[in-house]
Amino acid sequence: MVATADQPAPDRLTRGIRLDHVSFAYPGTDRLVLDDVSLDLPAGAVVAIVGENGAGKSTLVKLLCKLYAPTSGRILVDDTDLARIPADEWRGRLAGAFQDFFRFELLARQSIGLGDVPRVDEVPAVRAAVDRAGATDVVDKLATGLSTQLGPTWPGGVEVSFGQWQKLALARGFMRDEPLLLALDEPTAALDAETEHALFERYAAALHARDDASGRISILVSHRFSTVRMADYIVVLDGARVVEAGSHDELMAAGGTYAELYQIQAAAYR
Repeated sequence: MVATADQPAPDRLTRGIRLDHVSFAYPGTDRLVLDDVSLDLPAGAVVAIVGENGAGKSTLVKLLCKLYAPTSGRILVDDTDLARIPADEWRGRLAGAFQDFFRFELLARQSIGLGDVPRVDEVPAVRAAVDRAGATDVVDKLATGLSTQLGPTWPGGVEVSFGQWQKLALARGFMRDEPLLLALDEPTAALDAETEHALFERYAAALHARDDASGRISILVSHRFSTVRMADYIVVLDGARVVEAGSHDELMAAGGTYAELYQIQAAAYR
């Protein structure tokens, strides 16, 4: 893999990312977590990935982030095989936040700023990330704002709730201004559905309102269908395969797996 990584990471996406008959099994097992997945993720799109637990959603995100390589098939970034792009260069063009996150017990601004290490102490950049993540309420409650020491193991350090840690982690994921790929893998699971929906609706609206020449692709994994309906493109995974893909309206009209799951959740909220 390292020997063939001879192509630079692109500065922008013109067409997008394509998965070409991608299958994947974790090391030490033959069970395919993804099975013959072919997808086109258009440049500039907000893409939601949905499905039951174990359907392969997080694994797909990990492959896109080049944390693993496909067992078979290819991932193409525009026309370049991702296998030929050095992992550190590709990850330098990514940003993201995940359900499992580390609690960096640093000053609040540093805990957030680590999302873009060269700007870790740039307060304006940190404040912009806090705003994108809807985490202003968390920072405002800290005794000395972004200068607050996090973590009770430190003298004068403060503990915050799990939900507050999650918002700080989300802000960390928003530190980079122009990532080519933003991966959000259930990063707001501790928040209520209404808060999550409002946050990502605002993010999608801001993304579509700006002239973003990078062609950024935003990936959102969530169990909450009220959130994912605002995506441009929704991918439904079931049993390690893609069973449906399209916009919310298209998938509802098709009356398949997505429509069934959406209606079940909608009934639960009535």
